[in-house]
Amino acid sequence: MLSLTDVTHVYPNNTRALDGVTLEIPRGMYGLLGPNGAGKSTLMRSIATLQTPSSGAITFDGVDVVAEPEAIRARLGYLPQDFGVYPRVTAYDMLEHMAVLKGIAGSAERKETVETLLNQVNLWKVRKKAIAGFSGGMRQRFGIAQALIGNPDLIITDEPTAGLDPEERNRFLNLLAEVGENVVVILSTHIVEDVADLCPRMAVLVGGKVQLEGAPSDLIASTAGMIWEKTIPRTEYAAYDAKYQIISSRLMAGQSVIHIMSEADPGEGFTSVSGGLEDVYFTTLARTRGESAAA
Repeated sequence: MLSLTDVTHVYPNNTRALDGVTLEIPRGMYGLLGPNGAGKSTLMRSIATLQTPSSGAITFDGVDVVAEPEAIRARLGYLPQDFGVYPRVTAYDMLEHMAVLKGIAGSAERKETVETLLNQVNLWKVRKKAIAGFSGGMRQRFGIAQALIGNPDLIITDEPTAGLDPEERNRFLNLLAEVGENVVVILSTHIVEDVADLCPRMAVLVGGKVQLEGAPSDLIASTAGMIWEKTIPRTEYAAYDAKYQIISSRLMAGQSVIHIMSEADPGEGFTSVSGGLEDVYFTTLARTRGESAAA
């Protein structure tokens, strides 16, 4: 269990990136949703001991992450949003080098570790290829391979599917799901589908604060009967938004398909639809931004 209690981080320029974050994250896949600038990366870096929060407590299985960073690093696998490697080095050699840094000193154990991981992430056939020649998806699979060195109990992935094509994204998420059956895996992302497909529990972080937390199915159920849809000309979007506060929209055949939230039938040709996690997420964003504007 990963526990965060009132975690706050203020940068030297007085930017409050985290504001009293309190979460209990169990074993399994856990989704952290939020827009760019929400504080997700700051939170991931704090958990990964790459920076010290201004205040608050972080513990993992009873170990104080802030006070004993070395104890946590030995059990941690981390895939940051941008991870650097030596591009001209082969995948095999780079992974072996990282295994040494992780403390796997024996050559036989290191060889077994590297070969097992390369097979697990489906990179064995390209093990002698320089990482510079990898596709985005291959680089991400290499990233999760290095994060799995040493069989970590806590794995952090920050925007892991950004930039991947649908096939690579699906393959990568399936790999994460397999890994996440017995350890804590945090999936930090702004892509709603990633969380909806994989995570039994999730939180929404906006403006450095936890705005929503729970099981995606429960959060979706809480909107039952309150999501309404209508297809309108694009030229009428502003008028509808001013009247109803649109929570999401998409273009279809040159027109806008809009969703609003209302406990009662709004009339005007709206039809009731089953909400999804995207509606929950966008409703949370709209509410939070509305509160910020009012303040």
